[in-house]
Amino acid sequence: MYRYFLLLIVFFIQFHAIAQEVKGSVPEELANEQLEGYNNRDVDAFVRPYADDVMVFDFPNTLLYQGKEEMKNLYGRMFSRTPDLHCHLVNRIVMGNTVIDHEEVTLKKGEKPMKAIAIYKIKGDKIAEVYFITEK
Repeated sequence: MYRYFLLLIVFFIQFHAIAQEVKGSVPEELANEQLEGYNNRDVDAFVRPYADDVMVFDFPNTLLYQGKEEMKNLYGRMFSRTPDLHCHLVNRIVMGNTVIDHEEVTLKKGEKPMKAIAIYKIKGDKIAEVYFITEK
């Protein structure tokens, strides 16, 4: 009986260690990196985790634009025009190479935040595709 108890404890410790490794996964780190750049309105930090040929879609498959340079131009202009810009992460799901963020985005203080879902598809060590779902 004592031996089974020890085995159970060892199993729990190993499972906990594996769960901690998964928690800090590359996809989640990339999503965190771009979110931090977004909230700091730092366009270079924001685009760093994206692939050069990133594709951004209105869910499910309407291409909005492609390429990190286009992303940098679009977000650079937005960052300069929205000093109150902030994205609050409501919830995050990470499964394999996909990160799904439920977000509330404030464009201007005092205004109701926009609710959105962002789906990030990671290939290699970069965000390769983004799909946005917003309230209509």
